[in-house]
Amino acid sequence: MYTIIERQDLLPKVHLLKIQAPKVAAAAAAGQFVILRVDTEGERFPLTIADWDAQAGTVTVIYMEIGVSTRKLAKLGKGDAILDFAGPLGKPTEIENFGTVVCVSGGFAMATIVPIARAMKEAGNRVISIVGARSKDLFFWHDRLTKYSDEMIVCTDDGSAGIKGLVTEPLRDLLSSDTKLDRVIVIGPSVMMKFCSKTTQPFGVKTIVSLNPIMIDGTGMCGCCRVSLDGQTRFACVDGPEFDGHKVDWDGLLVRQKSYVAEEAVASERCRCKEEGCGNHG
Repeated sequence: MYTIIERQDLLPKVHLLKIQAPKVAAAAAAGQFVILRVDTEGERFPLTIADWDAQAGTVTVIYMEIGVSTRKLAKLGKGDAILDFAGPLGKPTEIENFGTVVCVSGGFAMATIVPIARAMKEAGNRVISIVGARSKDLFFWHDRLTKYSDEMIVCTDDGSAGIKGLVTEPLRDLLSSDTKLDRVIVIGPSVMMKFCSKTTQPFGVKTIVSLNPIMIDGTGMCGCCRVSLDGQTRFACVDGPEFDGHKVDWDGLLVRQKSYVAEEAVASERCRCKEEGCGNHG
C-alpha cells in the first residue's frame, strides 16, 4: 500500500496527491509516468509524474476527475492508501543542451511539463514556455513554471489573461521570428499536440509530444497503447510516451482514444447511481 501524505485541490476536479513511494522516487525522471490501482476492484490507469523527491521518498501526481477510477481516487485524502503504484514507467525525456527549447502545455498538463522545463533549464537551455487554458481561473503552478522559464507566454480562450487565442498562435510567431528554436516539447490534449506538431513541421523544428493512448499494463504486454509512427507500430508505455510529433498518425490515435466511450459512459452512470443509492447499478 502507498500512503498519501498530502492532497491539494488545485481546481474544481483537479487534484494533487503526494504519495510515499521511495523506490519510484529514487528512479524517477522527467517525462515518466506511473500506473495506479486504487483498490482490488479498481482498474489500472496511468498518470504522468509531476514531481518527486528522492530524499523524502515521495512522488507527486496531478489528475483530473473524468471517469470512475479518477473519481474513486478523488475520494482519498491524506493518510489514505493506494493499492498499486507502479513505476517509474516509460522512457524519460531526452535532456541535453539543445539551445533554445519551447515548452508548450495546455490545460492541467502545465503541471507535468514543469519537470521537463526544469531539466532543460538545468542542462543549460534557454527555455520559452507557452501555456494555454480556457480562462485565467484554470491556471496553477504558474509560479513553478515561471521559475524555470526565460520567457513565459500565456494564452486564454476568453482573453482573461495574456494573449486571447490558442497556443499555436504564439508558437507560430516564434517560429517565424529571428529566434532560432532548437526543440519544441508539447504536452496537453491530443488535438492540441496534433496542431502544434502541424505548426512546427513546415519549419523543420523537431517536436516532441507526450502521447496518452488507452493503456492497461504499462509494460508492453497488452498492446492497448499502440500508436503508429510513419506506419510503424510503437507502444507508448515502453517506446514512449514521448514521440516525434511529425511522425504520429494523429487521426488513428484520436479514433483509438474513443474506443470505449460507450462503456465508460455506462460505468460512470453505474458509479453515479451507486453513490446516489438509486438502486439500479447492478
